[in-house]
Amino acid sequence: MSDISHSLTPQDCLVAVMIAISLSDEKIQTAELLTIERIVNHLPVFAAFDQDRITQIAEIVFDLFSEEDGLDALFGLVRDNLPEKLYETAYAMACDVAAADGHIKETELRLLEEIRHELNIDRLHAGAIERAARARHLTT
Repeated sequence: MSDISHSLTPQDCLVAVMIAISLSDEKIQTAELLTIERIVNHLPVFAAFDQDRITQIAEIVFDLFSEEDGLDALFGLVRDNLPEKLYETAYAMACDVAAADGHIKETELRLLEEIRHELNIDRLHAGAIERAARARHLTT
């Protein structure tokens, strides 16, 4: 696992969190994939990111999710490789992916709660982030 840890960039960690929330219900929706792609294509934090790494990061997340303590391992990798100043960014991206298909499933809610806890996201800040994601993904 230490080999993976040293090779993950902060951007890799952000992608891993987005893939994890998408996988939380065991089925990746097209809307979720498109949201991940849009985020990676447009946000400044990904300006120098090699999009070909998304597949590699997805494989790491798939492998971790197949292990008994894989979620704990994922959070360990994220905490080790993602600067604390990007924790709220990771949570915001996870909320956007969870909301992408128009509704948030129970498994996604549980994982969002776990992300909040693991990344020590203030409850008030989390509420604002969640509200903004909900607003962005409303339909008429």
